[in-house]
Amino acid sequence: MATKTCYYEVLTVERTATKQQIDRAYRKLAIKYHPDTNKGDDAVAKFKEATEAYEVLSDEQKRARYDQYGHAGVEGATQQYGDVEDIFEAFGDLFGGGFGDFFGGGRRGGGGRRRVRKGADIRCDVTLTLEEAARGCHKDIAFRRRVACDTCSGSGAAPGSEPVTCTMCGGQGQVIQSAGILRVQTTCPTCQGAGKQISQPCNKCRGTGLQNEKAEMNVEIPAGVDDGMRVRLSGEGEPSPDGGPAGDCYCFISVQPHNLFKRDGKHLILQLPISYPQAALGAEIEVPTLNGPHQLTVPAGTQSGNVFTVRGQGIVDHRTGRNGDLLVQVYIEVPKKLNSEQEKLLRQLADLDHEAVLPERTSFLDKLKQFFDPEPEEST
Repeated sequence: MATKTCYYEVLTVERTATKQQIDRAYRKLAIKYHPDTNKGDDAVAKFKEATEAYEVLSDEQKRARYDQYGHAGVEGATQQYGDVEDIFEAFGDLFGGGFGDFFGGGRRGGGGRRRVRKGADIRCDVTLTLEEAARGCHKDIAFRRRVACDTCSGSGAAPGSEPVTCTMCGGQGQVIQSAGILRVQTTCPTCQGAGKQISQPCNKCRGTGLQNEKAEMNVEIPAGVDDGMRVRLSGEGEPSPDGGPAGDCYCFISVQPHNLFKRDGKHLILQLPISYPQAALGAEIEVPTLNGPHQLTVPAGTQSGNVFTVRGQGIVDHRTGRNGDLLVQVYIEVPKKLNSEQEKLLRQLADLDHEAVLPERTSFLDKLKQFFDPEPEEST
């Protein structure tokens, strides 16, 4: 099995390179190894190698796995491209137009047809409790989006009139500028890529072909989502301006703080107060979990800050389906007020502690003595 070249070396960038620097490096290699400008035997292989490196390093999550585990961390995570034309389709937006059109001609056999654009994506915000995020739930959401105008049926033209073909681009929506051997395709500045011009705009939508609509729906939130994650509702965005697929609606998740638990990924943290007798003598304590009470054994001699793990009582990892743990951190709570009997018993305990100094305290007292009364240095 051949050893793969480091992706950073493939793109000739440093490991600290920004996304902009990675984009720029890939563009240079794409031009260098494009079959229309490089007829070398290994040009296609180099082109695919650069694309694989770019696909990993331009994605934050894939790049993080690659930085930590190397090629093993992203094995199977990159797209397998049959030919160069597949790459053109996947990364066309990197060049502002169709990737193939960057060199003129688009996909072979495509006849120079105008590129169909996807509709705009929209956003809505969803607030969840920790319990809802942990277990998954259904939420009613409402958001506003633009849909085809019901007066002009989305054409943008006033009733009785029709859009006309753009004279600048000939209806293609794109214009091509030549620079030496390169032909760079950009959006037509006259029709903004629509391929048509409207002489008599619709009064209701003012020629945009769109009107506002309030959408309401019930969405399923999967178990294990975390603050800042997104749930995609495919096709629920705005319509395409030229007959392409509709955009998507992205539900951005916000999880409210919990009164008892703090979240750390798939794990939950619970800070549990215990008394001095419970810590010294040990105790059976009922602790809360998201699934109900759990009996926790606190062993004798427990120190403030000790952490006990309750397996499987955390939050499910949405990627692996495995549950995290509940981490119970105990701390010794000192009472602010004592009754006479409590005070009497504690004074007795203090007298006993003075007679039998505990190991940790003995070590501390020795260090304290040395700090205030250091031994004199021997004269030479």
